Amino acid sequence: MTLIPAYAGIAGQEDATHLMYAIETHRALLTHNHDDFELLRDLILLAGGHHPGILVVRRDNDPTRDMSPSAIVRAIQNLIVSEVMIPDSVHILNHWR
Repeated sequence: MTLIPAYAGIAGQEDATHLMYAIETHRALLTHNHDDFELLRDLILLAGGHHPGILVVRRDNDPTRDMSPSAIVRAIQNLIVSEVMIPDSVHILNHWR
């Protein structure tokens, strides 16, 4: 089930808060913020921790190339079907179209 930050009560919070919530609730995190979450993932793994996965949608600010919601769902399905490990990884969904 998808859960947006507003429903979780963490809208507007720091990136680390969003990732902590994802870890606590065993949910992969979906974000457009690649750089910050890549660093947070590195910190978690360096400290010997784990996370359920970070899924990134890169934006080109070009409506003809940016992913639509249905393209994001399709990319997630392609990632799951590939049986690539999601936990402890960062996956850029644009590569899974």
